[in-house]
Amino acid sequence: MSKTLIRGAKVLGGERQDVLIDGGTIAEVGAGLSAEGAEVVEADGKVLLPGLVDLHTHLREPGREDSETVLTGTRAAASGGFTTVFAMANTFPVADTAGVVEQVWRLGKEHGYCDVQPIGAVTVGLDGRKLAELGAMHESAAGVTVFSDDGKCVHDAVIMRRALEYVKAFGGVIAQHAQEPRLTEGAQMNEGIVSAELGLGGWPAVAEESIIARDVLLAEHVGSRVHICHLSTAGSVEIVRWAKSRGIAVTAEVTPHHLLLTDELVRTYNPVYKVNPPLRTERDVMALREALADGTIDIVATDHAPHPHEDKDCEWAAAAMGMVGLETALSVVQETMVDTGLLDWAGVADRMSVKPAQIGQATGHGRPVSAGEPANLTLVDTAYRGLVEPAGFASRSRNTPYEGRELPGRVTHTWLRGKATLVDGKLT
Repeated sequence: MSKTLIRGAKVLGGERQDVLIDGGTIAEVGAGLSAEGAEVVEADGKVLLPGLVDLHTHLREPGREDSETVLTGTRAAASGGFTTVFAMANTFPVADTAGVVEQVWRLGKEHGYCDVQPIGAVTVGLDGRKLAELGAMHESAAGVTVFSDDGKCVHDAVIMRRALEYVKAFGGVIAQHAQEPRLTEGAQMNEGIVSAELGLGGWPAVAEESIIARDVLLAEHVGSRVHICHLSTAGSVEIVRWAKSRGIAVTAEVTPHHLLLTDELVRTYNPVYKVNPPLRTERDVMALREALADGTIDIVATDHAPHPHEDKDCEWAAAAMGMVGLETALSVVQETMVDTGLLDWAGVADRMSVKPAQIGQATGHGRPVSAGEPANLTLVDTAYRGLVEPAGFASRSRNTPYEGRELPGRVTHTWLRGKATLVDGKLT
């Protein structure tokens, strides 16, 4: 593999430096490095980050290749600056066996736009009644360390306790979709003033908060790790903050869309805004931003949820829940967290690369931009502003809530172990 010199990049938003990639490794970082024998990328003050890591992606394969495939999903990931993604288990068949997780892992290896780490189901068929083959999935070639029934909540406290006990033996983590099912029957949007005015079934904050409260206590009792998926309410923030103050091993994620969008958008009845958990209030959005800034919320995760056109282009009640997010995540984080002064670029690297890699045990990712480290890197033109045009997405699906919206920042280059997967905004 040839050498590449990234010239004049602001590493983590700091002073301009040169970064020399030799093979799959960062060979040198400093000022005025020699370009001899190297392909030169003129960074011109763009921000260089460690490759982004998404702990919550839906790649849909196997079974829903009309929405996304491992190939198209990893191309979308590379376009958004991600060098590894964790693929959720709600596929068809469900990723609840060693065979299915190995299939997804091997597809990721074959396509090579980013690393793919499968997430195993907690229960067989996601039905919440019997533990899946957690040990077998961990011992498989895929080496699964994160388990989730995402899309459904592990609502039975006994099953959740057993899962936490089981994964403790090998340092795994249970990622919980916090949604008490009895409290959300028929729910269409956030329960509040807007749902009352529109006459739509409400998804109350307590349905999320009650599960989080239960699970952090179970994690404390067992002495195991629990991760909260797509945290969305101010009350949930306070519960996680309390749990961390007690030393409970809990981590939490927030999605870009919950950092920016509110339930007021549902007044349009545009199903592109239908998502689970639902868009919440402005108060919740502000609490989530503050919690991400102060570290109560550990990471940003996209919950990239692609759907075919026909599943979204219909009446609100019949529409599928979910939004694509890989290709816009960094721009939304720049708008909500960096441009508002809540985080600097080093903080973004921490929340979108370092910590998600640590939680998911993604070897070689989330590492410092320094000599001797794997060359998993993302170059961002932070001065750019442009309209979101889903027709140009690499994802197979187009269900973005940002179509026609101006957002800041643009990923221009992505490197996976020194190989350029995105160059000047175009996939290689």
